[in-house]
Amino acid sequence: MAFSALKPIPEHEAIILIAESDAMTLNLAKLKLNQLFFLSSVWRCSHPDCTAYPYSKGAIFCRLVQRPLWILILILGVLNLLTVAWQCLLYLLVNDIELFVFPGERPSMFSNWSTHFVTPVRCHSHNDYWRRIPLQSALAAGCISVEADVWSWGDELLVGHSRYTVLPGTLHSLYLDPLLKILDDHNAPSRTWPRVKTHGIAGVFANDPMQTLTLLVDFKTDGDQIWPLLTERLQSFRDKGYLTYFNGTDIIYRPVTVVANGDAPFNLITKSSTYRDIFYDAPLDNLTLPASPMGPTYNPSNSYYASADFRKSIGTLPLSRLSDDQLSTLRRQVRAAHDLGLKVRYWGNPTWPVGLRNYVWNMLVQEGVDVINTDDLRGTARQDWTSHHWWKW
Repeated sequence: MAFSALKPIPEHEAIILIAESDAMTLNLAKLKLNQLFFLSSVWRCSHPDCTAYPYSKGAIFCRLVQRPLWILILILGVLNLLTVAWQCLLYLLVNDIELFVFPGERPSMFSNWSTHFVTPVRCHSHNDYWRRIPLQSALAAGCISVEADVWSWGDELLVGHSRYTVLPGTLHSLYLDPLLKILDDHNAPSRTWPRVKTHGIAGVFANDPMQTLTLLVDFKTDGDQIWPLLTERLQSFRDKGYLTYFNGTDIIYRPVTVVANGDAPFNLITKSSTYRDIFYDAPLDNLTLPASPMGPTYNPSNSYYASADFRKSIGTLPLSRLSDDQLSTLRRQVRAAHDLGLKVRYWGNPTWPVGLRNYVWNMLVQEGVDVINTDDLRGTARQDWTSHHWWKW
């Protein structure tokens, strides 16, 4: 098969192709020059000396050190503004961030349990009445201890941090009524599967029905006035067997353990030697009181917690770490409380920065502190706690 010879490109067409190729190359070169000029303009210093002497030490320092530093500061500032804007957006759009993050209040319309998928953790909800939904927010986070400050007003027990900031509700409406309803629902017999009495009374947590919930009542006024009001309002829990109590010889743990501190009258708590269902919050840093002929002053028959202010008993952490002396004090206090059969709690723990807070939390858990005092329910719920059961009866 014969092949025809290739025809040469006419001279005028070859000149046109070369011209087009040169034009494209020139355009690409101009584009690269424009890009380089733009980049160089970013780093170009506007100081007259740097412009007049571009290769001087001052101009080189300005281009290589000063300007990159300012750009880095600008980027960090923008990121910080974006973070603040995101937090503000969450605050404005989410009615209840805590319940938005935590499991829903009722995951199933066919279940009486409101704490499905909630794992109990050793957190104490400090000043729990400041939550958007007192008690419920703490239970949704898995806290096994909640705190309410109470003030006597006539025949009522008001809840609040001070006289001027009391809530519209009372201890009965904010805590006792909702808690009693939860326990009644959890212990209601089913038509198809009646509750087996030998299994005991169920608590508030579906994942651990035998976990007791501690209700810490802080007496803010005269304890002699609050005491009869509190004992009267606990009668419904007492009648249904929901309260942990001392029967004269042993502690019988039930779904709710009531602990009193603040101006709580220790003499009224220990008045009866055969029955007690309100326990004392003993001073952790002063457990070495002279023992009576009946034994130590603070013991499981009259006390449940042993608490102290972290800042006063342990001190500040200027180096963001516990010193050897502070760690020794912590271990000594924890050991003294556990030897008496009491559970340890510190309040006033560092809350910021978050890294320091988490370090203190981990150290407290590692050293055997039984509950972690917290104002940040979300942070506590996300913490990787050691998985084991606490205070079963």
